[in-house]
Amino acid sequence: MDYGPLVEMRKQRFAEVEIAISDPDLFSDQKKATETMREHGRLKQLLEMWDELANCKQNLTDNQELLKEDDEEIVEMAQEEIPALEAKIKQLSQDVQYALLPRDPTEDRDALVEIRAGAGGDEASLFVAEVMKMYERYVSSRGWKIAVLDTSPSDVGGFKEVTLKVTGEEVFRFLKYESGVHRVQRVPATETQGRIHTSTVTVAVLPEAEEVDIELKKEDLHIQATRSGGSGGQHVNTTDSCVQITHLPTGLQVKCQDGRSQTQNREIGLQIMRSKLYEAKVREESEKYSAQRKSQIGSGDRSEKIRTYNFPQSRVTDHRINHTSHNMDGIMNGDISEFVENLQKAAMEERLAEAGLQ
Repeated sequence: MDYGPLVEMRKQRFAEVEIAISDPDLFSDQKKATETMREHGRLKQLLEMWDELANCKQNLTDNQELLKEDDEEIVEMAQEEIPALEAKIKQLSQDVQYALLPRDPTEDRDALVEIRAGAGGDEASLFVAEVMKMYERYVSSRGWKIAVLDTSPSDVGGFKEVTLKVTGEEVFRFLKYESGVHRVQRVPATETQGRIHTSTVTVAVLPEAEEVDIELKKEDLHIQATRSGGSGGQHVNTTDSCVQITHLPTGLQVKCQDGRSQTQNREIGLQIMRSKLYEAKVREESEKYSAQRKSQIGSGDRSEKIRTYNFPQSRVTDHRINHTSHNMDGIMNGDISEFVENLQKAAMEERLAEAGLQ
């Protein structure tokens, strides 16, 4: 497909956005300014990729012409460069395709990651801790930052629940596919007869909401301070620092106790509440837009079993795309890129088909 006409439209839009960001009055509306600057960055990146793609194609054509030369040294140099150029063109073509798709407004966002123990009792809580470490290592490998917002420790050294905040470049674009039920099959440390147990943890990845996205009205919130419980040291056990926030119109509840003060827990709780409400809003709009869509790739359905970690066979399978890896050690050490990349590719193919860009 010739993407030239679509790119030309983006060039015209880029010129309009360039004029818009030069207007000082734009920044009097923070939400509009943020959206405009993000659009400017995306369009600039697309046009740079398009120019690079054109240069690579021209270089490939030139090298293919050099293959006809009589000079063996020139022919050999051309032959060496062609495979790299072909690979670069393939990657840039995919990147341009993706950039031309209707933009998911949440993909540039930071993310909140909730990991909760499901079926399996103590073993599930231990796997929560391991999944948390897996994400911490993945985040580190991408150069992002991660902060623990809240935890609920279990009696065996794991966690009943953990809430993390991940900040960086296009965090939600890469992490959103982790939402769902993660199933683990292995022999627990406490199992004396060597039987394999099956446990589950639930992961929910939420795009971080900004104050301009969701307005939390005082009259819609019931905020209650309670005594913190569970492990966490003397401070947690002896102060009324735990904060529980209820959003009265929806019944959503958030509880935070890991902060060093009631004020800090309140701010963290409001941040999480805002993101939960924003996620619900985005999901509702998405369902209206694609009510007929059957795919579950990246759907974020928390009840969907998305991945199985079979330790005895060192096998990890993502059920949405039927992709299996035997790199158990690498994956648990944060190397989940093969799943992310394959899920992104499958989702992009669906979106390209929907948009008629294939």
